[in-house]
Amino acid sequence: MQSTSHQKKTKMILKDDGTSELRVAPHEVGLSVKGLARISTAAQAFIDDRQLAGAVTVVARRGKVTHLEAYGMMDLAANKPMQTDTIFRIYSMTKPIAAAAVMMLCEEGKLQLNAPVSTYLPELGGLKVAAAADAETLTLVEANRDMTVRDLMRHTSGLPGAARYMAGQTAVDKRYREEGLHLLHECNLQEMVERLGRIPLLYQPGAKWHYSIAADVLGRLIEVVSGQPFDVFLSERIFQPLGMVDTGFYVPADKIDRLAGMYGPTSEGGLQVIDAPEGGTGHVSENSFIEKPKFLSAGGGLVSTAADFSRFCLMLSCKGVLAGKRLMKTASVELMTHNHLPVHLIPLDKKPDKRYAGLGFGLSVSVRVQQTDWIPTSQVGEYGWIGGASTEFWISPRDELVAITLAQHIPFSELSERIKPLAYAAILKE
Repeated sequence: MQSTSHQKKTKMILKDDGTSELRVAPHEVGLSVKGLARISTAAQAFIDDRQLAGAVTVVARRGKVTHLEAYGMMDLAANKPMQTDTIFRIYSMTKPIAAAAVMMLCEEGKLQLNAPVSTYLPELGGLKVAAAADAETLTLVEANRDMTVRDLMRHTSGLPGAARYMAGQTAVDKRYREEGLHLLHECNLQEMVERLGRIPLLYQPGAKWHYSIAADVLGRLIEVVSGQPFDVFLSERIFQPLGMVDTGFYVPADKIDRLAGMYGPTSEGGLQVIDAPEGGTGHVSENSFIEKPKFLSAGGGLVSTAADFSRFCLMLSCKGVLAGKRLMKTASVELMTHNHLPVHLIPLDKKPDKRYAGLGFGLSVSVRVQQTDWIPTSQVGEYGWIGGASTEFWISPRDELVAITLAQHIPFSELSERIKPLAYAAILKE
């Protein structure tokens, strides 16, 4: 039985959450009220156990939102409750949004997935390949083929990934730093691509799945092909049509009070602030999303809310349509959300292993190609992705089910892992 305070909060959510026109009661879309309540209980346990400061969970089905709850605090020191319109750093959940932009340009005939990237970005033509990715001495060989737009989207381009090059000592690590690519926040997208054109590929295109800076290259690709700045294209072609009013590359001054603090564990088992919004309590980092950045990262640069990201997910779940408005063709959504990796590159070469077992990769989303013991209820065909600060979304086409978990915690929280089987279990047998 829900408490009186919880009932009051629910009434407020139905009025003010930004998804009111998409809301229905659980039974209308074949979901159990008791099943969804178990999600709330599980999420609250993370708060009570001080594993998270706060969180927001979303469940939707058949194009309608039926569960949206906030828990805990967005700012512990200020005793500021988490709200359903709190703004989160979604980091790598930016990637599917950039992929949708690419697919829209493909629909218009301005891009081709199998075309060499150099067709559009000449700076990335004729790149050599490191004979051994981890060698301390650099030996170069010719590329077997050009990387394609599809390679960028499925992480088989051979391009390096940003994180590992900060302090690495291999020859490619050093070249990466020599070109200033460890300081991406000092670049714009054009400068990043120019610098990438002066370092070798780690692997032959198509030879290995390697989570990489390729996603950021998509941002520059979109700029060149569309003739618009990356942020303008996303705003005009995706955010505004979908009603994503709080999504962007930074948080405007009049919304800073809605940006959640970032937390991590203490050695004593509590929580400590890692990053706090300007005017809040705690440390403010140079990447706090409080002003427009020079580097518009397609790989991890966006902030968003539960309502906004729900709209994007519902558009995908409904095959390109939201509230009667079509953003993408059905064929484009299906192409984007199906596995594009050959069998020998599955499962994804990413840690921790259990999370990625049974996963292939589509065009900027993971795609489950086989069931595993990790979460047995996770369905083949389910697709989604995570953000490094404990955000995740996944969509089951078979069940027309969408789930989103949003928190701000490093390292990655187990919240989404706990919620996923509960969301599937909430489906009523019909």
